[in-house]
Amino acid sequence: MYRGRLERDLKHWTAQGLLDAPTAGRLLQEYDSRPSSFSLGRVLMIIAALLVSAAVLLLVAANWEAIPRLVRLVGIVGLIWGAYIAGAVLITRGAERLASAFLVFGTLAFGGAIALVGQMYHLSGDTFQAMLVWFSGAVVAAALFRSGAVTAIAGVLAFVVSGADWTSSYNVDETVLLWLMPLMAVIVILLVRYTGAARVRHLAYLLLVAWLAFIYSEYETPETAIAIAGFGAIAYLLAAVPQSPLHAFARSAGAAPAFYSYLVLVVGLLVLHAEFDNMANRLFLGIITLAAAIAGIALSGKENGAVRYLGYATFAAETLYLASETIGSIIGTSGFFLVSGLVVALIAWAVIVLERRFSKAETKAEA
Repeated sequence: MYRGRLERDLKHWTAQGLLDAPTAGRLLQEYDSRPSSFSLGRVLMIIAALLVSAAVLLLVAANWEAIPRLVRLVGIVGLIWGAYIAGAVLITRGAERLASAFLVFGTLAFGGAIALVGQMYHLSGDTFQAMLVWFSGAVVAAALFRSGAVTAIAGVLAFVVSGADWTSSYNVDETVLLWLMPLMAVIVILLVRYTGAARVRHLAYLLLVAWLAFIYSEYETPETAIAIAGFGAIAYLLAAVPQSPLHAFARSAGAAPAFYSYLVLVVGLLVLHAEFDNMANRLFLGIITLAAAIAGIALSGKENGAVRYLGYATFAAETLYLASETIGSIIGTSGFFLVSGLVVALIAWAVIVLERRFSKAETKAEA
């Protein structure tokens, strides 16, 4: 997405004479040479590693009983260590893409080995414990080899661990996720910082959002929803307000911290709408929601497109909701649609005005 926008901008600047064509070509080539940029070959290599891992594990599982126990154990350990050693050798030779494939294969083989060895020796435990061991192994591998691909697997496994505990509450302490989910999210964020796998940070942020949803499911009260919305508001202000001591740190992680904290704020306010059945409380909450939408657009509208569009959507949805709860109940269905159309038109006009102001502000900043 960013590459396409960058290419269009370079062509536009070249057509205006602000940049010569050879320089524009070198700039685009430099971006494509970065390890973090999209590479179809790297993606296909990872997919191949996933398919080969599945094929090997299925082949071993199908002939499991026919293989002697000692051969099984040596074969599994050799498969894992062989993949990791091959990955390490390829890293030293500069073959990063092929190394990522071997490291992914070794990490997936480690997960399959947990299940097969547990079955072979009848080890006690459950799915949650097995997934937690797998996640821990992926974290260690990602840190040792500084692998972004394995970091992504660790991020996915964090969700698998949470899901295994969430669906197995009959034999697992239900309070485990209250501290385990944020701990795993912090671990994934640290791995992202260490390995440079910037896109994987979204998995950590989504895990924190899921953690808040889990808290609300365990303590389904208006106070919990208010606490979640308040947490989102504080986190968003810390990430978005330039005077915040954490603003520079949040900006170093891109637009994601401000967006996900703002998303938590919006979700918390949305849940509160369902908790309050009194019209006066809903109207008061509606005013707060509109204020939050305007604050998000004002604070992050220029630099953070995700927050801006979420603010637009929140403002439009809340306006229509208030219209349906107040005017719609008085003037009837046809009148409500008429008023809704006028409200949407006003929202569209406001959005156009804001977009023009943002465009003028960017032009002045460039000048």
